[in-house]
Parts: sequence; structure tokens; C-alpha cells
Amino acid sequence: MKHVYSACGRTSILVALVAGVLFLGLLLVGKPPAPAEAQRVPGYFGAGYVGSETCAGCHQKIYDTSRTTGHPVKLRPAAEARAAGIPKPDYSSWDQIRYVIGGFRWKVRYVDQEGYIITGSPDGKISGRNQFNLETQAWVNYNAGQKMRYDCGECHTTGYSPIGNQFRKPGFVGTWALDGIQCEACHGRGQVHAKAPSKANIQTDRSAALCGTCHRRGTDMGVIPAAAGFVEHREQYQEFLAGSHKALGCVTCHDPHRRAREVKTTGTCETCHTAATAAFRGSRHQRAALTCTSCHMPNTGRNAVVRSKYEADDPSHLFKINLDPAARMFTDDGRFVRAGSNTLDFACLRCHADRNQAWAAGVARGIHRLGK
Repeated sequence: MKHVYSACGRTSILVALVAGVLFLGLLLVGKPPAPAEAQRVPGYFGAGYVGSETCAGCHQKIYDTSRTTGHPVKLRPAAEARAAGIPKPDYSSWDQIRYVIGGFRWKVRYVDQEGYIITGSPDGKISGRNQFNLETQAWVNYNAGQKMRYDCGECHTTGYSPIGNQFRKPGFVGTWALDGIQCEACHGRGQVHAKAPSKANIQTDRSAALCGTCHRRGTDMGVIPAAAGFVEHREQYQEFLAGSHKALGCVTCHDPHRRAREVKTTGTCETCHTAATAAFRGSRHQRAALTCTSCHMPNTGRNAVVRSKYEADDPSHLFKINLDPAARMFTDDGRFVRAGSNTLDFACLRCHADRNQAWAAGVARGIHRLGK
């Protein structure tokens, strides 16, 4: 028993010494880094992410084309955006801007050093003029004067976690490993794959649901939200599920490594709709340089600008056109799309502004052969 007690005593002393050393270490070094600094500290949420530049070592061509899309610039450091020629609000200096949101096709917004979206001047004397629309080259107001935290990281960054605050700044909601939508946003953490490339250790998900993790609004996939006479932006997945092509996938028509409008040659409308294609060939509308998407993917969604009463700047993914002249695109309160099809006003009257839906219904059934 004396031997047992001695062993226990030695163990207790050893444990106490180890605990003392650990405590002293914490006093000298400080607390472990918080998850908010994930992208800078291995072992937290950023662990295992290597960045698109690493992927380029083997996939240079894919890297080059993906860099020309809007994905990488969903969120980028101010210095990078400035070097690309992106303008800034006239009341802010570049030193006051930590991040720039967007800048690909539609609009640009800005995040200050504390993680808040800039909605006015730092002194509060000026509000608005905080969104730059690329199509019109105009400054417009976006939630002017409001205090808005940056809570877009789930879809604008790579390796996102809702826990903590990036850089320990109060305006940032959550943390992330990499800025913008990089390769690993879709393919998963790439560290293991980079060390030993294999199809078995990298994610390759071609489902529409993967795209739908970001190309949707809200959590109810059974509705398509609308506002001010147009579909709210970023709802391609909800439209896809409600439309006539839900049996297909996004990658049937789109190469995710290229710009969305660079439709794949193996997945165009002509591949499946051979009869309509033959009828359309040589028609009045084809001679006028219209394509299938001109009518079947009208710009019913608003991302940044409204061009006319029946046209904004984001294409519909419902595809089918309702030929009933009495059909209306939106519910009576204007908050949702009424059914899974586009209506004649959006499909036809954005070009034929001097006509009405009754006229459109009269010519629509033979539209593919018009003028032949």
C-alpha cells in the first residue's frame, strides 16, 4: 500500500507541474486565437483550405476561366478592387474600406474596417450614394444611413462558419477561410487533394442543389419572392424548381467554371428542341438577332437596374411562357411569382411596348415561324 500511495503522490505532483506550466504559458502567450481569425490561423475553421491559386498548379485552364466570372469577386480586399479600377464613394477614402462587394456585372457595395456595409459618410453628414451600378455607371442609394452588418458571408466567401466575427470586428457576421467564391466553395477543402491528387479525395457535385445553396433567396424553395414589380435577385434555383426544366441540372446548360452566359455548346436549347429550332431558323425574329433566351429567359429579376416596365437585369429561369393574355406574373400583393412560367408582358412587351397582352397572345402561337 505504501508503494501505491507513493506512485499516486508522484502522479499528482506531475499533473500539478504540467498544469502549472500550461497556466504560465497562457499568461505569457495569451489566450488561443479566436475563431474570428480563422483564415489566418491553421487548426480553426480555415484548416484544410488551400486557395484557388494552389488549384491552378494542376488546373490552370479552369482557374483562368473561373477567374473571369463573378464568383471570385463576390468579396475582395479593397486594394484588389482598387487595382481593378473599381470606384469608391466620394466621401470615403480607400483606407476606410476593408472589402468591396461585387463589381462583376451588376453593382458594387463597400464594407468598412469594422465590418459594416457603408451606407453613408463616417461623420453621418451624407447618406446614400453607396452603391455603384455598373450598367448605368451611376451611384444610387442602398439602405441609406442605416447601420448594416455584413451578413453575406455564407454565399460570398469560402469556408464560411456562422460562429464568431471575422478579424474580431463587430460588423462581420461569422468567419470564413477565403474571400470570395473560390474553387473550394464547391469542391470542398483541398489540402488533402493538393498533396495527393485523386478523384476520391475531392468533392465533385454536379447537382442543381449545390448551386441552390447560394442561388436562392430564403429557405422556402416552394416560393419565388418578388418586390417592386420584379423577381428579387439570386433566385435561379427556386425558378428552376418551379419551371419546366427541373428534370435537368444547372450544368446541363452552364459550365460552372465559365461565365453564366457562355452556355455550353452541348447543352443549348437546340439540342433538345429540334422542331422549334427548325421552325425558328430564318424567321423574322432570328433575322433580327433574337435567340431562344430573348423570349424564354426575359429579365424578370432585378439585381441592380430597371430598364423598363417589363425588363430589369436578371434573366428568368422559368423558361415556359404562359400564353393566356389574362395571366399575371405576380400575386396581388406583389410579393411572389404567381406560377411556374413567364407571362406575355415580360416575354413580349419589353420590346413591343406599344402593344398589349391580347395582341401578344394572338401572334404567340405561331411565333417561331413568323415572317417565313
